[in-house]
Amino acid sequence: MAPPLRVVCVCCRSALTNGTLNRLTFVRRCANSAAIKDGSAKRKWIGVVGLEVHAQLCSNSKLFSGSCVQFSAPPNSLVSFLDASLPGTLPVLNKHCVEAAVMTGLVLNCTINKKSKFDRKHYFYADLPVGYQVTQQRCPIAISGSLAYSLYAGKNRNHMISKLVRIKQIQLEQDSGKSLHDDARTQTLIDLNRAGVGLMEIVMEPDMCCGDEAAAAVRELQLILQTLGTSHGNMSDYEILRQIGVLENGGKILNETRAFDYKTGQTISMRDKEGKQDYRFMPEPNLPPLVIYDNETIPSNVNHRQVVNIDHIREQLPELPNEKRKRLVEKYGILTEHSFTLVNENGLVQFFETVVEQTQVNPTKVIGWIINDFLAFLKQNNLSVTQSPISPSAFSELLNLLEKGFISSSVAKQVFAELWKGEGKTAVQIVEQKKLGLIQDHKKLEQICQSVIEDHPAEVSEIQQGNWKVLNKLIGQVQRVTHGRAAPTQVKAILKRKLS
Repeated sequence: MAPPLRVVCVCCRSALTNGTLNRLTFVRRCANSAAIKDGSAKRKWIGVVGLEVHAQLCSNSKLFSGSCVQFSAPPNSLVSFLDASLPGTLPVLNKHCVEAAVMTGLVLNCTINKKSKFDRKHYFYADLPVGYQVTQQRCPIAISGSLAYSLYAGKNRNHMISKLVRIKQIQLEQDSGKSLHDDARTQTLIDLNRAGVGLMEIVMEPDMCCGDEAAAAVRELQLILQTLGTSHGNMSDYEILRQIGVLENGGKILNETRAFDYKTGQTISMRDKEGKQDYRFMPEPNLPPLVIYDNETIPSNVNHRQVVNIDHIREQLPELPNEKRKRLVEKYGILTEHSFTLVNENGLVQFFETVVEQTQVNPTKVIGWIINDFLAFLKQNNLSVTQSPISPSAFSELLNLLEKGFISSSVAKQVFAELWKGEGKTAVQIVEQKKLGLIQDHKKLEQICQSVIEDHPAEVSEIQQGNWKVLNKLIGQVQRVTHGRAAPTQVKAILKRKLS
């Protein structure tokens, strides 16, 4: 059920469409960059970025019919009489979709209109059999909100700044079907499975100035939608650099619909939109105004299960991404930027908290291992957290061995790499089989340190002349001889005593 991806420029109204993306569609008023001149007469480009997001609602049925919603179902297998626009059929509004839109509006600080209306937006598509789309252009379900987001800034991108983008409105509307073009046979096949699927259009003001800001805002919105369960939130992002390149080379940004080609990572032109679009908006005569209540206005004689109550939805809101970040910082004492890393990676917060619960290790040490080792291995192998071969309990066991002094930090990394192979061995078994535990025999460690001292007279001479920094070289040599099985603090103490 792949809704189209459209990118709409805030100034020139050019659009980007991708019919292959499923579940979440981002319509981005991308950068129609304005040219300015500095003292050196060099042209610079300032992006003007707004977003229109088409999020496919998580619902078992369509917006106005009882047809099932299922991705990759056989063509035209999920089509009701209403979806096919047969005469005499009438729409019935999906209550679950309304609740999802209200929930999203509340989280985005919107005013929820207790009375909203539906409109017909007329345009011709072969995969839009009725000849119009039912939407909420003029009186939407939610208006005047905001989305707070953060991104890394600075020359080295080492500090975070907070930004805010205004939400103009959130409206419910139905999706169109899908056209499959067969160039070899010069024909187009129509699949109406997607026709009528509920969409939530979130319209943002053009308050952003670059792709980084747009990407950060979209990611935050994606996390919110996924947390609420109102949309699965798959996404893609492109186009601002292409437009800058066109303008730099003296070209002109056209009003057009462009498709994103995943194979090349580029957009391609699909159709011209130079002419002004006359959608002939008119009230939808088959749908009455949508009325929403709160605890104060809900009539006493209505069935509460048949109406939408704003206050009831507000009471059920889950912990949101920004609230989760604050809790992680306050509860575990981790850095703010680390909380963003945890929350932005699906499943990573739960993994981290489970490890912390099962270890005696300070959470600030755990987060170091999570980010520097665990997350790095995931990205190297292109895996999600749920696909990790290392479970939270296995990770906890490894960190406990390190914390209790049974293994060194270098050995811990070796064991981690062994656990990643997913051979079913525990950290304890790996340490025992490979004899990686720290040397407990103090006399043996004394002998090894003495041998290293005798084999490195030049370093010993420097230390005796007062350059104690060289001691680290000798500690490293002991670790090399013992294959990382010597406790660094113990080795340092032995060497210092012998060389003093």
